[in-house]
Amino acid sequence: MTQSTLAIYGGAKAIPAGTYKKWPPIDDTDRQMVMASLESANHAHGFNCQAFEKEFAAWNGNQFAITTNSGTAALHMGIAACGCGAGDQVLVTAYSWSSSATAIIHHNAVPVFVDIDFDTINMDVDKIEAAITPRTKAIIVVHLHGLAVNMEKVMAIAKKHNLKVIEDACQAHGAMYKGRKVGTWGDCAAFSFNQNKCLCSGEGGMFVANDEATYLAARQLWSFGETRSPAESRDYHAYALGWMYRNNDLTAAFGRSQLAKLNGFLATQRENGALLNKELKGTKGLILPVEPKDHFHNWYNYTSRIDFKAIGYTGDKSLFRDAVVAAIQAEGAPVGVWQKFILPAMTVFRAKNAYGKGCPWHCQGNDDVNYDPAHFPVAQFHTDTHFGMTTPLRAPQGADAVKHTAAAFRKVFERIGEIDPAKILKK
Repeated sequence: MTQSTLAIYGGAKAIPAGTYKKWPPIDDTDRQMVMASLESANHAHGFNCQAFEKEFAAWNGNQFAITTNSGTAALHMGIAACGCGAGDQVLVTAYSWSSSATAIIHHNAVPVFVDIDFDTINMDVDKIEAAITPRTKAIIVVHLHGLAVNMEKVMAIAKKHNLKVIEDACQAHGAMYKGRKVGTWGDCAAFSFNQNKCLCSGEGGMFVANDEATYLAARQLWSFGETRSPAESRDYHAYALGWMYRNNDLTAAFGRSQLAKLNGFLATQRENGALLNKELKGTKGLILPVEPKDHFHNWYNYTSRIDFKAIGYTGDKSLFRDAVVAAIQAEGAPVGVWQKFILPAMTVFRAKNAYGKGCPWHCQGNDDVNYDPAHFPVAQFHTDTHFGMTTPLRAPQGADAVKHTAAAFRKVFERIGEIDPAKILKK
């Protein structure tokens, strides 16, 4: 086999072993803060949790923050804090992580999906008003893969129809629209700090808001329905239905240490994202991610699509895409398919029976909400043609790792005619 032969067919890999370093980078600051927490007297909701809340609120530009055990928990808190409940409808993008929509069901409300804009992969803001009904209570905007939604349009629609806006910023730490950070536009927002996120504390999340009433309503759901936080003198009385969504001190200590380095991490991602776009510009058959005017991308995920018209392929798109992904992986690049299903196609929504006996759909008069995947053609087309990656753009990767990654992409797409799904994906 020659050097030019695809690795999937036995050729040499384009990317040398050891090119990528693990995420997140760990240093002595992380070790010292986590060990100090371990040696402290409170491993539950301790000092680091309270400090993390204040520091993250200051970093993002919010008045209030609540550290949680996940981004999903923070989303559910947002649904509750915005007064969404039984029988209400909440608009959400047709393409995201499942939590963006299941959080709505958690509070007995019903998700109504809106198709995406192909270029940004975010909710198509021009399709929002057509989805609004008399039952609509709120809009969840997902700043997917680190690119902000056009929040001026969203907020104008929300004001016109008297709707609440919840920002799912779980992937969008530091992303901005018109110079303003995500998480500061809507009524509240949710961030995630799990292993894959731009700010990693292992697991965990943060709820943020600028309105005290919204903050207090979210905090009540966060801690057993109580009205006082663990940092206060609690009476242990459940005043409303509540969950246990609190974070712990060890995780918060790790989060605080990583937060102090977050601006540097984000700068690295932006540099690497720009370099990768430059290296791959003009690659036939490859649709690159975009950063539209007025947007500040954090490059959480570098998501590409295959241009099937350009390569003249008319067969099964998702099958061919899977073969291309396998070929790039064989070259040594850590690419993958993030979601193979649009949300309306997932069983939890199609069955309309989350709590049994048809609830929250049939028991609340929302039988007419339609989840036919055919109604979301752009989301489906994206799902069938995309692939993405996070590691090559993340610290401590530098220009060399990015250029090796680009070489792997180019090698496969220059030989795209050799991709045979039947041969590559044989079981």
